[in-house]
Parts: sequence; structure tokens; C-alpha cells
Amino acid sequence: MKEYDVVIIGAGTAGLTARRQVAKETDNYIIVDDGPLGTTCARVGCMPSKVLIQAANDFNRRHKLLEQGISGGENLNVDTAKVMQHVRSLRDRFVRGVMSSHEEWADKLVRKRATILSANTLDVGGEEVAFKKLIIGAGSSPVVPGPWKNFTSHLIDTNQFFEMESLPQSVAVVGLGVIGIELGQALFRLGIDVKGFTRGKAIGGLSDPELQEYTAGKLSDEMPIFFDGVDPVRITDENKIVLKIPTGEEFEFDKVLLSVGRSPNVKNLGLENLKVPLSDRGLPSINSNTMALTEAKHVFFPGDVNADRAILHEAADEGYIAGFNAVNEELCFKRRESIGVTFSDPNIASVGKRFSSLEKGSFVTGKVSFEGQGRSIVKLKEIGALHVYVDKETGLILGAEIFAPSGEHLAHLLVWSITMKLTVFEALKMPFYHPVIEEGLRTALRDAARQITPESNELFRCADSPIR
Repeated sequence: MKEYDVVIIGAGTAGLTARRQVAKETDNYIIVDDGPLGTTCARVGCMPSKVLIQAANDFNRRHKLLEQGISGGENLNVDTAKVMQHVRSLRDRFVRGVMSSHEEWADKLVRKRATILSANTLDVGGEEVAFKKLIIGAGSSPVVPGPWKNFTSHLIDTNQFFEMESLPQSVAVVGLGVIGIELGQALFRLGIDVKGFTRGKAIGGLSDPELQEYTAGKLSDEMPIFFDGVDPVRITDENKIVLKIPTGEEFEFDKVLLSVGRSPNVKNLGLENLKVPLSDRGLPSINSNTMALTEAKHVFFPGDVNADRAILHEAADEGYIAGFNAVNEELCFKRRESIGVTFSDPNIASVGKRFSSLEKGSFVTGKVSFEGQGRSIVKLKEIGALHVYVDKETGLILGAEIFAPSGEHLAHLLVWSITMKLTVFEALKMPFYHPVIEEGLRTALRDAARQITPESNELFRCADSPIR
């Protein structure tokens, strides 16, 4: 039986990042993956979705051109088949980029399925192999809830979406988390008949009730959205799928884009053979600072498979931690502050602590509206609001939730401030140019500062140091 220092299951973001660390210390490793290569982000997630969104937003801009004195925009049209061809072309480029170093480790890649047999052995395509350390980066797959499994002929999941050569005439988007609202709005802006269905108003993951209401209202002004859930009913003789909302109203669509989340790829992985406790979801307990299982420290569980922080930059960090600790003396790594961005228009974002995780009465909320904000007026994007949460005793910036033009950039400024443990007063001493969207952030910071102390100096004095 072959024995390896390290076996990595999964050649996604977490697995590939782990491999780079492992390869620095040992050549006695393999990476096992029997699925499509190229990472979830590059193939079916972050990157191709942004290509589609860019095309949709460029086409949608035609509605503002006449207002700016630019005529002819009303005559623009879109060829959705060519749009999807463009999306796949850039998608393939991104995948090639991810796999650009493949030749360096091609001899380490085993294109078979791995199943755990015991605490130190695997079945790899019918061959039993032993390992000293195991990194499980098996990723995740789209969820298809029970009632929808009888209608798979009319469902599109996020793994299938970008393979469509053209777009249906009508689409129901079920689930308006990050992917649902991004793709739903993009499809609508490309001229597809789209209706969105979700439960509650936490679109894009917002947890602040005031922002939820505002965001849901503004997005509903552009695209029809229903907030009480929906169920599949039947397929018509015309091969349409019929959906029904709780009021009894029914709608017909060509296809349903089902975007209700992703689940870890742990089925048939053999985790039970590690002889460690598993949760109701079949997941082991892990230490997020070492990525090791709490009761099997030679096994690591990075990336989407652990269902903790399912996003590329977190999977890369977790892969780094797992790979390093698999071949070195175990270290505890600090995790970066949380940041999440939904590339709707306006962007939705959250950083640091979300509203729902904060103790009531322990913080103040600084607010700004981007309706009437200078740069927003110039850009003809007068939609948006930002809430920043600040500790009422110390003035430390704790987190923020955002629905704003260029919200992706505001989110980065805020998460850097949180990482640096800046108070709201220190953040206000940073330079703000004019006219920029960031001035809206300053307005929210000022609002929070005034709630803590009526007087604050926004300029450093000569005796002050901007670096503590």
C-alpha cells in the first residue's frame, strides 16, 4: 500500500492553495479530484457571474443616455446568445488562469474519487492508500429542496447556468441571496421576463431591518419580487413550469433559476469512518484557526466543505492554513475580518459584525442616504443607504451593512478600518476627496460620532500621531 505524507481531496480554491504550502515541504503528496477542474469561483461562481452582470449593466445604461443628451440609446438591442458566448469565453480564460500552474503538479493529480476508509487510509478509485495528514477540500454543490426534485427538467442551478447557449424568454429566480439577486437582476436588465421569489426581505444577506425594507423596496421598483415563498405546481402542455405563491396566484415560466444555497460535498465521502462526532448536517467540528478537526488533528477541513465562510478569499485563507499546518508544527492563525459583497446594482455589502449579531443598546448606528448625495447625483445613481455600527462606549467601528453605489469600495474602507481597530473619530481624520461616493461614508461616520459625543475634532493636531 502506498503511503503519502499528505493527501488532498479536492482541487478547488482551498485544495490548490493548500497544495502550494504542502509542496514547499514535501514531494510525497497527491491531490485527488474526479470532477471538473478550475475552481467554483472561476467556472460557475464569482467570475462568470460578473461578466454577465457587466454586460447587463452596460445595456441597462441606455435608459440614462437621453437624460445626458446622448440620443440613440433607445435603439440598442441585445443578442443573449452572444452575451452567453462572451461570458463563457472569459470564463474559460479565468479557468486557464487558475490552472496555469497545472504542469508543475500534473503528476500529483489523481483523477479518481476518494473515500475515507479509516483514520489513516483512503480508497482512491479502488486502490487503498495510506496518509499521515489528510486535507479535505471537497467543496459544495447547489441545493435542490425536496418539492423541486420532481421538476428538474425545468430547473437551472448555478452549476448549469453558464453552460446555456442562449437565455430563456421567462425565468423565475427562486432564492434571492447573493447569487440569486445578482443573476436575477442581470437577466432582467438583459430583457428577460424575470420574477424573483424569496422568503423574507434579507436580500443579499442583509440583517438590518431598516436596510432590508429599503433595499427590498428599491429592488422591487425595478424587478417584480415576491417575499412569501413559492412552490412548484405542474408542467403545462406548452412545457411551461407553473409556480404558486401563498395567495394562490400562479405564474408560468420557461425555466426556474434555483438559487437557495449550496451544501457541503460530504455525501459518500466516508467521514463517519474517521470515528469523530458529526453534526446533523454530517460535518465534523473544526478549529477555524488551524483548520484541523478538533478530535482528529491530522485531518484538515478547509473551504466551502465546512459551510462556514463559503467564499473564495476565505477558502484561499483556509487552504493556506490547512496546507501549512499539514507539513509544519501546528500554528494558530488569526482570521481576517468578515467582508461580503453582492454585485447587484447598487451593491449590497456587509463587513465586520452584522446588525443581527450585535447586542441591543451596546452600539449606535451612523446612517447616510445616497439619495441626494453629490457623487450619486452625478452618476445618476441616487439609490442607496449605509449603516455603520459603532460601540457607544469606545467609539470602535464594529461593522456595517451597505446598499449603495460603489458599495464594494466602501466595504473595503470599512473592513480595513475595523481590522486596524480604528474608532469612528480616527476614521473621520482620514482624508476624503470631493466629490466622491466616499463622502457618503463620512456622513454616516459623522452621524455615529455625534451620537457618542457632540463635539469631535476631525483634524489631527500637530502633537497627534495618526498611527497608534
